Amino acid sequence: MTLPASVDDRDRARLFCALRLPEETLDGLSDWQADHIDRGRPVPRENLHITLAFLGHRPVAELESICRELREAARAAAPMRLLPERYRETRSVGMLALSDPTGEATGLAVDLQGRLERLGVYERERRPWLPHVTVVRFRERPRLQPPLPALGEVCPSDAAAYHSVLRSGGAQYVVVESFALGG
Repeated sequence: MTLPASVDDRDRARLFCALRLPEETLDGLSDWQADHIDRGRPVPRENLHITLAFLGHRPVAELESICRELREAARAAAPMRLLPERYRETRSVGMLALSDPTGEATGLAVDLQGRLERLGVYERERRPWLPHVTVVRFRERPRLQPPLPALGEVCPSDAAAYHSVLRSGGAQYVVVESFALGG
């Protein structure tokens, strides 16, 4: 596990667990953003992911057990395929919502969230988990209506624990450790 040298065991880190996207998906999303996201702040390529569980600020001392649970959940996960379903906006972000026809991604999210709850580091949201990629952030909702990107199937091969470092130009996401899906 690697955190910046400026973080020691007494500190807290802003953490989340997510599915990493394949290179071809990142290429397609980056091209799509350039062609269709003309307002707001497009999410940089290196920050595109599918969040499984956002943990917020947690003591760094918990990181080892969080990664252990992510490793076990990833190991138990079956191959998954996700499909672009719709573009959706909330008050501060635009996202590409994905369908999960086999339910495998949802199964991984539910398994991981349960593990993290039992560990005492996560509280599940009331709404069901929605596989999505945040593609743009904004202060004022632009009400974009872009066409869906031609990504085909999105097949993540690994999940990662991330450290989110807040900076004046936006968050920087650093992979702490990643684990192959299905072992």
